[in-house]
Amino acid sequence: MRNRRLRRSTAALASAGTLVTATLIAGAVTAPAASASPAARHGQPQDREAKGAAVAAARAAQAGIDWQDCPADWNLPKPIQCGWVTVPVDYAKPNGKQIKLAVDRIGNTGTPAQRQGALIYNPGGPGGSGLRFPTRVTNKNAVWAKAAQAYDFVGFDPRGVGRSAPISCVDPQEFVKAPKPDPVPDSEADKLAQRKLAREYAEGCYERSGAMLPHMTTPNTARDLDVIRAALGEKQLNYLGVSYGTYLGAVYGTLFPGHVRRMVVDSVVNPSREKIWYQANLDQDVAFETRWQDWQDWVAKNDATYHLGDTRAEVQAQWLKLRATAKKNPIGGVVGPAELLGFFQSAPYYDSSWAPVASVFSKYVAGDTQALVDAAAPDLSDTAGNASSENGNAVYTAVECTDAKWPTNWKTWDRDNTRLHRDHPFLTWSNAWMNLPCATWPVKQHTPLEVKTGKGLPPVLIVQSERDAATPYGGAVELHQRFKGSRLITEKDAGSHGVTSLVNPCVNDRVDTYLLTGEVDGRDVTCAPHATPKP
Repeated sequence: MRNRRLRRSTAALASAGTLVTATLIAGAVTAPAASASPAARHGQPQDREAKGAAVAAARAAQAGIDWQDCPADWNLPKPIQCGWVTVPVDYAKPNGKQIKLAVDRIGNTGTPAQRQGALIYNPGGPGGSGLRFPTRVTNKNAVWAKAAQAYDFVGFDPRGVGRSAPISCVDPQEFVKAPKPDPVPDSEADKLAQRKLAREYAEGCYERSGAMLPHMTTPNTARDLDVIRAALGEKQLNYLGVSYGTYLGAVYGTLFPGHVRRMVVDSVVNPSREKIWYQANLDQDVAFETRWQDWQDWVAKNDATYHLGDTRAEVQAQWLKLRATAKKNPIGGVVGPAELLGFFQSAPYYDSSWAPVASVFSKYVAGDTQALVDAAAPDLSDTAGNASSENGNAVYTAVECTDAKWPTNWKTWDRDNTRLHRDHPFLTWSNAWMNLPCATWPVKQHTPLEVKTGKGLPPVLIVQSERDAATPYGGAVELHQRFKGSRLITEKDAGSHGVTSLVNPCVNDRVDTYLLTGEVDGRDVTCAPHATPKP
């Protein structure tokens, strides 16, 4: 889950599913030995990892970060600087194999007296890169202008992502080949074929990235985050996490409560052990159907522009007609139902996609086939982009499959998804195939951390839209209950994923106030929705 969603159309899996992202050196700090106690208190077998994280953080604090101009092929403009932070692959063996994490920063835009340290960002995924975060300053993003006066904006590629010891599960060019099989099965034979593809994908992950897979977990990424904090010379962490980045923040806050200074989590993954990750994906299927209908209602309301029907039922009929056409004869030879879903699902994800998706759909119905091919077909010539997409998918799979135990009995998957599909057909089977490699995952699957308040955790600011598809609203409520003293800002009658970057003064002003002063409202806040998209 993330601020900017990775398109996960996969060669092995006929799906486009979802699950749903530090400062100038101010002197070395030593991570306190007390870091070990929260893990022990929460009943997790993590004593050695906790001690290893303290060792790695102390080492990073001594080393700092050698900031340089960013490599040209990173496409990050000056004055953004780049560097590396070294972390152990296995925190139980802090002196064992090490990897380097790519980090970048831009200094605060205000005076030295205004500076409050670094704000570290994770956009979600799992599998999203945070290296674009400092461009919010170079691009003069008005929503973040006040925070930029006080904070260095710091991004990083989490372990396994992008520049940080990237993992892979399949050849990228194979990954993007199209068209893929229709995610919605017509027969038991279709299901059997998808099960075979999912098993082969899991095997490919192990063959290509087996040494990293056991260590691709959210707790390890949280430990990496603490090492980055130390390398930046920060005694405490200021953090902004969106989508999956909220779960990373929740795990960090549980493992290192006393290391948190300010934390904003936006569009929240439900942190309950019962939800991570199998049930969370089923919950998504329901929420996506709701938001898909919201978009159809908007399209119908603007029928004078799009000519797709003036009721939701008529718009849905056009969608089903398009889907059937693409299944029978892939559009342009490459856009079948799976590719259509990869494109159209951005509408229930983000309000900013409502008009562009409707426009392409409208052009197709009016006879412009090429517009749809251009929008939905993979670009086989974009080798860098395809490698990035494959890597993002690999990390998504690796983290979610390794984080938690998944059902291994196909009957469970078949039963749950067959039931859901009846009333929530938009995403259900696509999401199932996306996650099915977890049923045959080749490395140990862990028990998720029990997320809860620990000693020293300050108020956490939680921001959530009421009708979010990728991270349903219940996740924000759950985290709010688990993090005592947190405040929940609800954007009512809205459903875009990633609220803090939208223009809504009711939200923006409170985020600024919290980041600049640490103050939260005396009670939870409900905000009116941001502006509805214009056709």
